[in-house]
Amino acid sequence: MSGQPAWWQDLEAETFAWQVPERFNIAADSLDPHPAEALALLERGGSRDIDMTFGELRDRARRIASWLLERGFSPGDRIAVFLPQSWELAAVHSAIYYAGMIAVPLTTKFGPEAVRFRVEDSGAQALFGRPADLGRVAEGVREVPCVVSVSDACEQAETTLAEVLRAEVVPHPLGETRADDPALLIYTSGTTGNPKGALHAHRVLIGHMPGVRMTHDAFPQPGDLIWTPAEWAWIGGLLDVLFPALACGVPVVGSDARVTPELAVHMFDEVGVRNSFLPPTALKQMRATGAVPAAPRVRTLTSGGETLGESLQRWAQEVFGVEVNEFYGQTEMNMTVGQHRQSRRPAPGSMGRAVPGFSVEVLGPDGAPAERGAIGEIAVRTPNPGEFLGYWGQAQRTREKYRGEWLLTGDLGTVGPDGDLAFAGRADDVISSAGYRIGPGEVEESLLGHPAVALAAVVGEPDELRGEIVVAHVVLKDGAEPSDVLRRQLAAHVKGSLAYYQYPRRIEFHDELPMTTTGKIQRRMLRTQP
Repeated sequence: MSGQPAWWQDLEAETFAWQVPERFNIAADSLDPHPAEALALLERGGSRDIDMTFGELRDRARRIASWLLERGFSPGDRIAVFLPQSWELAAVHSAIYYAGMIAVPLTTKFGPEAVRFRVEDSGAQALFGRPADLGRVAEGVREVPCVVSVSDACEQAETTLAEVLRAEVVPHPLGETRADDPALLIYTSGTTGNPKGALHAHRVLIGHMPGVRMTHDAFPQPGDLIWTPAEWAWIGGLLDVLFPALACGVPVVGSDARVTPELAVHMFDEVGVRNSFLPPTALKQMRATGAVPAAPRVRTLTSGGETLGESLQRWAQEVFGVEVNEFYGQTEMNMTVGQHRQSRRPAPGSMGRAVPGFSVEVLGPDGAPAERGAIGEIAVRTPNPGEFLGYWGQAQRTREKYRGEWLLTGDLGTVGPDGDLAFAGRADDVISSAGYRIGPGEVEESLLGHPAVALAAVVGEPDELRGEIVVAHVVLKDGAEPSDVLRRQLAAHVKGSLAYYQYPRRIEFHDELPMTTTGKIQRRMLRTQP
């Protein structure tokens, strides 16, 4: 990377200092500094093979941004992005940031009800998607004022991306946002009820850079080429890989193919990927199938979402020839703890230490730092650039996220004798399955929408491959009889209305569920039942 941008941080400095310019824009500061002919994106292993330069991506994103403004949308409007890994996703996100609007990323794994809630709660004024996905969730996008198909025309869309790019538009000032202006609204699962929208400012990209550059060992280096199976709809794919890499001038590989061990092998052996964020489940699947790269050219591997464990860490090192740097964070403030095994070996089972620029502690019940080895809640000192602006429309929930100057993660952990942090579980009932965080409340609401269900409680149970699986405990309405057929129907109901990864992989029927005296289901009691 030639030269150093205004946000560049000296990770080796004795005293770390954030460099956050007053004016910063995720798109402008990721795309504009690089030569037009430099490679920005590659699509491989899916429905098409495409190479796109920074100049091409920049031009398309700016044309989409001008169209949005010409169409009457204003800075601050929410625009939903319902797309898989593709140049269209990168261009639409960049256009939204250029225009000063707020991107609402949606995974294409969502069903109609999951899409409907998020677009209604955010007040999304437009949505970009592919025809097949738009048709599948037609009920969920019916009330969106403007729907754009990124390929062929379809019944749900009023126009196509090709028409947008051909439209005659008046040039508008683009990319002139402040670092604190809102840019991104990502929905995260909670313990009860519907998901919460975590609103981030443009500076969130700056907040991710130390963690990305550290865990990828002095990223960027000449020849780096990065890929992740994690969707660009989540903070892990979007801000741990896509935009940090573009900001560093490193080409990003994307694919709309189903993620399999064979796809990973193709990326490493045929495409020549040198850097990758691989969630633990992806590594476990590769180990289980024996699908491993034949001639790896890997320089760095990172992982997050759950602990790898020493055996999987050793296996990855033997196969890829490099150690995996694990990192920790959450949607509200990500990439706060990490490893750099190239310079220091963390304690076995630990996540490492706070990333430069962050102060992380384990707090006891009194809100003070807990003693070494004692379990408490992991908390991150604020303010800092990676910190979210708050939950969309939920001021009380936002206040509850803080204790004084500390942002509470909802995760339990310990600090070891050497200062390394170790994850000890969730302080609430959120389920971590295959890298996805699943709120039991949303799954319970879906189950209650089935005509046979009177009461439902959802918990996570340990699973060797996924970390945890979703288990549903159900009380049926009068006249409904427990059966394996009904189990399959309930699982399909959740899978169809929410997302396939949220469906319960085991369903238990009960005459009643354990309740508190105030009528709340005691999920912890269900976890202890055989």
